[in-house]
Amino acid sequence: MKRMKRKFNIAGPCYPNMHYMIDASRRLGKEVSQLIDNGEYFLIHASRQTGKTTLIINTSIEINKQDDYYALYCSLEGIQGISDPKEGIPAIVKTIKAALVTMDLPRNNEFAKDADYSDFSNVLNMELKRYCGLLDRPLVIFFDEADCLSNGTLILFLRQLRNGYNSRGLSPFVHSVALVGLLELRDYKALVRPDSESTGVASPFNIITKSMKLRIFSRDEIEELCLQHTHDTGQVFEKDVIDQIWEKTTGQPWLVNAIAREIVENQFERDFTKKILAENVTQAIETLIKRRDTHFDALVERLKEPRVRKIIQPLILGEEVIDKGTDDYLYTRDLGLIKETDGTIEPANPIYAELIVRALNWNVQRIIENAYSDYTAPRYISDGKIDMNFLIKDFQAYWRENSEIWKKRYETDLYEYDEAAPHLVLQAFLQRVINGGGQIIREMALGSMRADLCVVYGDEKYPVELKILQSIKDHSDSLSQISKYMDKVGSDTGWLVIFDRDVNKPWDEKIYSRQEICNGKTINIFGC
Repeated sequence: MKRMKRKFNIAGPCYPNMHYMIDASRRLGKEVSQLIDNGEYFLIHASRQTGKTTLIINTSIEINKQDDYYALYCSLEGIQGISDPKEGIPAIVKTIKAALVTMDLPRNNEFAKDADYSDFSNVLNMELKRYCGLLDRPLVIFFDEADCLSNGTLILFLRQLRNGYNSRGLSPFVHSVALVGLLELRDYKALVRPDSESTGVASPFNIITKSMKLRIFSRDEIEELCLQHTHDTGQVFEKDVIDQIWEKTTGQPWLVNAIAREIVENQFERDFTKKILAENVTQAIETLIKRRDTHFDALVERLKEPRVRKIIQPLILGEEVIDKGTDDYLYTRDLGLIKETDGTIEPANPIYAELIVRALNWNVQRIIENAYSDYTAPRYISDGKIDMNFLIKDFQAYWRENSEIWKKRYETDLYEYDEAAPHLVLQAFLQRVINGGGQIIREMALGSMRADLCVVYGDEKYPVELKILQSIKDHSDSLSQISKYMDKVGSDTGWLVIFDRDVNKPWDEKIYSRQEICNGKTINIFGC
C-alpha cells in the first residue's frame, strides 16, 4: 500500500501518518498522565486551533494501547446552543454512546441501553456509574469543547459529574475527567453564574484540581515542523524563513501551518524543487488575511463581544494600562488575541494586529473607493514613492467632512469601536494606497499612548505615529516618541498625526500642518 503523503494541517486534529506535527503532549508536560494516575478531574484550555483536540485524541489512543485504563475522547460541540437541560443532558448521554462506538471501547453497546431520559437530572450520572461497573479497567474521559455547553445544560452536566465523583468510594464512576476548551476555570464559573444567578453552595467546580494551558510552538518547534517537510520532499526553507514565520506568528500553530501550506500548496503548487524564501512568507500572510479563512473569521467575531472590545479598543489607541486582573482582560488573553511581554500588553502576534485593524476598517476602504473617486491610490504615488504629505492632507479634508459620520457608524454598525474611529479611518486611507504592493507594520501596546505604523512601499519606509491629544505636554512627548520610532525603523523623515477630540474647538484650529526638526530628523506634523 502506497504511503500517504503528509501535509501541513489547518483543519481538524493532526495524525502522525497524515500530517507534519509536533507532539502536543510535549507542550503540556507530563502533568496529564500524573493527574490521570491520581484520579483527578482537571481542565485543559488554550486558544482556538492550537492543538487541544490533537492532544487529547492522541493521548486517548496511547492510553488505550496500554493495560491501565480505557480512555474516551468525546466532543460536545454538537450540543452547543441546547440550553434546556431536559434536551441537553440526554444529548450528552447519546454523544457519549456514539463516542464509545467510534473508539470501540468494550461493551459499548450496553452503555445507556435502557436509559431513562425523562430523569434528566440523574441520567448522565447513573449511566456512567452502570457502564464503569461493567469495565475491567478504570475509565478516563476527555470532554472536548466542554465550554460550548449552554447555561442550564452546563450546570447540570457539571453537577452530575460532581455527584459521581463524590460517590466514587461507594460505587464505580469515571476515574478521571478532563474538560477541554477555550476557557479558563474562572470563565466556566462566569458561564454558570450569569448576572446574579448562583450555582449554590455545592459548587460543581470544587472537584477541578488543576487548570492547565497548552502552550504554542517555540521557534525550534517551528523549525522542526518545517524540517519534517524537507525530510519528506527535499524542499528547502531558507534560514531566514523560519525566523520570519516565528516573528510573524510567535508560534501560533494554525498560523504556522497555514503559512507553510499556502506556500507549498498554492504558491508553488507542490513543486518541491523551489526553495521557500522570506518573500514567500510575506505573500502568504497577505493572502491569508485577505481570504479570511475560518480561523480568522472566528477571531473577528470575537471583536464584537463587549468584553473583548473593552480591551482591544484601548489597545488600538495605546491608552493607559488596564487592570490585568479583570475577567475581561483575562478572557481576551485566553482567547489568544493578546499577550503580555515584559509587562507590555500587545496583540498576540503581528498577524493578529494586522487582522484586527483591517477587519475593523474594511468597510471604510470599500466606501471610500466607491464614493470618493478623487482619493484613488495612484494619486499619491510618483516614481515608486508615496507622497505622504499629500495623502495626509487629503485625509485631513476627508476627516473634517466625515468624522461625525464614521464615529456614529463605528458606534452603531461597526462593533462599537467609535473611540478608535480616527485611527481606523486613517489606516484605511493608508491601506488603500499599499494594497497594490507594500505593507503596513503596526505596533500597538497598551500604555504607550500612541499607535506606531511603518508603511513600507518599494525600498522606502514611512514611519507614522497616531496620537489622541490629551494635553499641551503631549506635543513634546510625541516628538520624542516619533523620533525614537524613526530611529528604530531607520528613517530620517516621519509623520505625526494628532487627533483633537474637543467638540468645542473649531476645525480651523484642529486642522494644521507644519514641519519640525527633532534630533536631526524631519517630522511632519498634521492636526486633525
